[in-house]
Amino acid sequence: MTQLSTPWDQQAFPVHPAVSFEFFPPSTPQLQKKLWQALERLAPMAPRFVSVTYGAGGSTRERTHETVVAIERQLGMRPAAHLTCVGASKTEVETVAQRYWQAGIRHVVALRGDPPEGAGRFTTHPGGYSCAADLVAGLKRVADFEISVAAHPEVHPDARSPQADLENLKRKQDAGAARGITQFFFDVQVFLRFRDAAVKAGVSMPLVPGILPVTNFQQVQKFSARCGASVPASLARQFEGLDDDPETRTLVAAHAAGEQCRLLQAEGVHEFHFYTLNRAELTRAICHLLGIRAAAIHNAKATRAGDNPAGN
Repeated sequence: MTQLSTPWDQQAFPVHPAVSFEFFPPSTPQLQKKLWQALERLAPMAPRFVSVTYGAGGSTRERTHETVVAIERQLGMRPAAHLTCVGASKTEVETVAQRYWQAGIRHVVALRGDPPEGAGRFTTHPGGYSCAADLVAGLKRVADFEISVAAHPEVHPDARSPQADLENLKRKQDAGAARGITQFFFDVQVFLRFRDAAVKAGVSMPLVPGILPVTNFQQVQKFSARCGASVPASLARQFEGLDDDPETRTLVAAHAAGEQCRLLQAEGVHEFHFYTLNRAELTRAICHLLGIRAAAIHNAKATRAGDNPAGN
């Protein structure tokens, strides 16, 4: 039998990727406890940042602020707060941004945002920002935030055309965005074609794939229908017959997301943003498949601390 010179996981994932995680703010004490358990479970993966969303129409603005500040102060993780154009004037948005800056939050995810449930298409709030590019520019006037923005491999549902969508992404970059985080997708070729088209359109900032582990296939189909993401027939076949078998579904989901990341890494992608849905175990398992080890991270930090006792 041929002996492998390096372990199989190191061959599949020669470079351990950077990761970040997205959460949504809790609406009840029980969900607050669940969120905190998820954060603590994923903290050893040393994410570059963890982002906290707004609800539709900015409905969770205050809970988002409280959660972001608590993550910074209580867990020592690097949070990123979502800010949108929906349901607020420019002055109101800028006041929230100033509060974040004063609390030590330096990273913002700037989005146009979705209208409230039942409101139909997005409409600009009186005196508000009309689009994400304008929001990015406004935030940069408030303070020198690091700003992430949304990118859409399969075109935003409201975009006039794929080219118009790319031009909008370029405007966000030119306004001061540092990276684009993509809407979730399942077909790796979709991302690769989008990345190539973005470069041709003048987008030079990093484009980080958004990965959605499939915990509930029917729910993912609903998400996808709303945001315009396609669901390959091959993915549907993997989850056939598993609606009432959550344990097997979780194993299949970890494999599917791990394989998606493996194929992306083979194309030079070394950073992933996970939409966790406030669940830790599946995302942690996928990170483990990517070669991210909590013990290795801890040892590396300890070594650095030993080399530099003053912490300077």
